[in-house]
Amino acid sequence: MAKQYPVTHTDAEWKKLLTPEQFYIMRQHGTEMPGSCALLHEKRAGTFKCAACDQPLFESKLKFESGTGWPSFNDPIPGAVESDTDTSHGMVRDEVHCSRCGSHLGHVFDDGPPPTHLRYCINGVALKFEPG
Repeated sequence: MAKQYPVTHTDAEWKKLLTPEQFYIMRQHGTEMPGSCALLHEKRAGTFKCAACDQPLFESKLKFESGTGWPSFNDPIPGAVESDTDTSHGMVRDEVHCSRCGSHLGHVFDDGPPPTHLRYCINGVALKFEPG
């Protein structure tokens, strides 16, 4: 049985709430082209939120330049994301999704900088930025 999230919608409802690219990435586990999102270069203080449900996910102080072409973070806000094993594309990776709506955000890897040594590699289109 699939997990029930606090925020749920049918596919038809998600398609009305999200852009076609967001629906593909967040609800169908797609990936945006590297370097294609303006949030990759966002350097202001603030919070990155889930584009589907507005849950705060990452604080800007934990964002870093990974050189991968996707926004990267050391650590999420506690409880904001969950992970599952992703075996697509002939790889074994840890997929990251929003804990509030279940939307696919990206993947987490163990090749990041200190202090966590984690790299949350997140599709920029799955995020909204709120300065602050």
